[in-house]
Amino acid sequence: MPEVYLYDTTLRDGAQSEHISFSVEDKINIASRLDNLGIHYIEGGWPGSNPKDFEFFKLAKEERFSSKIVAFGSTRKIGNNVENDPNIKNILETETQNICIFGKSWDLHVKDALRISLEDNLDLIKNSVSYLKDLGKNVVYDAEHFFDAYKLNKEYAIKTIETAQDAGADVIVLCDTNGGAMPYEIQNVISEVNNMIDTPLGIHTHNDTDMAVANTIVAVKMGVTQVQGTINGYGERCGNANICSIIPNLKIKLGINCISDKKMKKLTEISRYVSEIANLSPQDNMPFVGSSAFAHKGGVHVDAVRKNPETYEHISPKLIGNNRRILISELSGKSSILTKATEYGYDLKKESTKAKKILDKLKEMENQGYQFEGAEASFELLLKKTLGTYKSFFELEGFKVIVDTKGNNEVIAEATVKVKVDNKKEHTAAEGNGPVKALDNALRKALEQFYPVLKEVHLMDYKVRVLNEKSGTGAKVRVLVQSSDYKSSWGTVGVSENIIEASFLALADSIEYKLMKEELKC
Repeated sequence: MPEVYLYDTTLRDGAQSEHISFSVEDKINIASRLDNLGIHYIEGGWPGSNPKDFEFFKLAKEERFSSKIVAFGSTRKIGNNVENDPNIKNILETETQNICIFGKSWDLHVKDALRISLEDNLDLIKNSVSYLKDLGKNVVYDAEHFFDAYKLNKEYAIKTIETAQDAGADVIVLCDTNGGAMPYEIQNVISEVNNMIDTPLGIHTHNDTDMAVANTIVAVKMGVTQVQGTINGYGERCGNANICSIIPNLKIKLGINCISDKKMKKLTEISRYVSEIANLSPQDNMPFVGSSAFAHKGGVHVDAVRKNPETYEHISPKLIGNNRRILISELSGKSSILTKATEYGYDLKKESTKAKKILDKLKEMENQGYQFEGAEASFELLLKKTLGTYKSFFELEGFKVIVDTKGNNEVIAEATVKVKVDNKKEHTAAEGNGPVKALDNALRKALEQFYPVLKEVHLMDYKVRVLNEKSGTGAKVRVLVQSSDYKSSWGTVGVSENIIEASFLALADSIEYKLMKEELKC
């Protein structure tokens, strides 16, 4: 198979995802991670669309990336000379050698969106590509809506990419812009296009039918040599093809050496880094890089994986920098407990009373409403307490939370916390935009003078579930907290009939876990 080039558009197409807004600094930092990953092309943005994207290209020139930085834009507008077209001028002002421009393939868009003639659209493509090529640029031509266009007006769709080819485009990218194509359609269309186009082809797919990665892989099988995608599949509507899935599928499943083995091990790390920068919770069940991608829960599964991981894993998680996880729940058998204990450095035998003791304690707590699947940090603390190896880092003497509503309907919460560390007492208070945030702020504020490392910790996510709704206001609640120190994240759990107390238990476990890990480093 020919070499395949990776083209990442996280900074442009990914940024069009709902709830994502990258700063210029964010974009530079992400580009640096993509560069270290070994991505061949990094699309920096559309310099004509906003000042941030233009600023990115200015700063990117100083970074000396190994990856090729690409400026994105459209063909010239009707009525403009290509030399004076604002979009083309903005692209050229970036001084990038590599440019990607898109044009219309679908006659529907030409007539209804641009409201110009089909011939005029061909002129836009021809003039734009040839002008950039005459200036010595490497030009990727994105054939927007190509697969929809091909199905409804094959002749015209082909004319558009033939025009780009004749104008000198270095790569022609076939785009499933609406994300509605099926793999068999991708295969059939590219098979026919291969007979008409000599220019190297690329593929750009969207995920509106959950087929983006599958369509990309099929396209590669048909000879496409450039694949476009985004980290975590971020993008408008349902997103783009997930490059975190594309890379291991190409390298491991198809044997295409698109990046080195060493760099592929960074894949999970960059996936979680970008989700952090985007301020979005990582998708746990994401293939390859999700925290649940190699998580095993059922006792039969765990027992088999302990003997041979291939029984329930299609690849080794280490290949892409991920880890195997053994989930602890009421479904756990001794195999799960033993495997988990081994992770934490305990060598327990299956017949040991300690293993039974841990399992019994686990089931007792889950009967009370605890759940440890998303709270492995709490389980590790539970294991240590049950085995008698737990060390307490602080003692709670009391806390109080007051919620006050101001005249402008603004709600402010204040938490007061009393703790004791090595017989030294600390009594402090802090505010927050809710009772849990206030309690989190107060607890860490009280402990930071004893443990400055807690300044690294921040609250990522907070979930509440009512366990026995029929009990009304007396119902138990389970609080799951996700915390992070920018290097790793961990989950903790608390259960109580009082939501504030449940929150405190989860927050306290989070802090205890962080301090335990720091102590182990020493």
